[in-house]
Amino acid sequence: MNILFLNSIGRNKFGGGEKWMVNAAKGLAERGHHVTLASRQDSRILGYAAEKGVRTAVMEIHADLSPPKTLRIARYLKNESIDVLICNLNKDVRVAGLAARLQGKTAVLARHGMLLCSNKWKHRITLTRLADGIITNSTTIRDAYRTYGWFDPSFVTVIYNGITIPEQVVPHDFSVEFPGRTVVYSAGRLSDQKGFPHLIEAAALLKRKRNDLVFVVSGEGKLEQELKLQAARAGMKDSFLFFGFAPDIYPFLGGCDLFVLASLFEGMPNVVMEAMAMGKPVVATDVNGARELMVDGVTGLIVPPADPQAMADAIGMLADRKDLREQFGRAGHERVCSTFSMQRMLDDLEAFLQRTISARSCRR
Repeated sequence: MNILFLNSIGRNKFGGGEKWMVNAAKGLAERGHHVTLASRQDSRILGYAAEKGVRTAVMEIHADLSPPKTLRIARYLKNESIDVLICNLNKDVRVAGLAARLQGKTAVLARHGMLLCSNKWKHRITLTRLADGIITNSTTIRDAYRTYGWFDPSFVTVIYNGITIPEQVVPHDFSVEFPGRTVVYSAGRLSDQKGFPHLIEAAALLKRKRNDLVFVVSGEGKLEQELKLQAARAGMKDSFLFFGFAPDIYPFLGGCDLFVLASLFEGMPNVVMEAMAMGKPVVATDVNGARELMVDGVTGLIVPPADPQAMADAIGMLADRKDLREQFGRAGHERVCSTFSMQRMLDDLEAFLQRTISARSCRR
């Protein structure tokens, strides 16, 4: 297959959806397919893809409508004989999906790691006319889309994320910086979605009762200064620390004692999967995908979103129970290996792409 992944996310943005695209592109290329990942010039995702050995191309999409860019992409799809185009953002589907329709051959898929489309006419027109299907990573997202009544039940397909567990990880030695303290780790964009203000509140609640915890966050974003100020005002300047963007969080996961996801909404949170893969217990908010990925009370604890007290209670309990942390960590590692392996994801994705291309060919 000739496959084009297209992701026009901002140059400096990089999250789970971008990591999924690079991993999928790399895995499919290693299986003998001709794969290209396209994004903005000098974007973080193109740099990451190049490091992983993925073929890249520059495609700039800035708006929902751009006839010149649509025509250029249509020529690219024809010249490269692209069989299937996998788009990230809604504007990618509108500009490049239209290009595929003009070109006439290429199948178009939207990949939604989160609930990206509301029940509005503009989304309905885009998806029903310019796409051949949607790939998502959560049954909750699939079920939400089905309530819209726009498409056949098979239009939205769930393919769970998969990861490759690194063979060797050198854990970050937090004991040098924080001797004798339990390290609570989190990672993600410093944005409203990720719920870090609630994590700071939970940390402050725990700080009133104990001094043996330190919270470490990897990530960057528009809320960085606001969150640092909140932590300082809560008396957490020395126990709630921001380590900045980390291209590889596995060393931090390997060195921490437990991981926390404080998000207000998600798709299938890759970072939770990575924490489980490293044998770490997880405290996660009850957002899309969390209950499909985790088993509450077996691999970790699930708490309500935006509830600092519930989060603090869960963190405190795991901080006091090393035996439970180890038990949850083992169960989480086993679950990732059995259900969320990269090989399983690629098997499912490869088969789905082949079916989509065949179905598109039959309709032409």
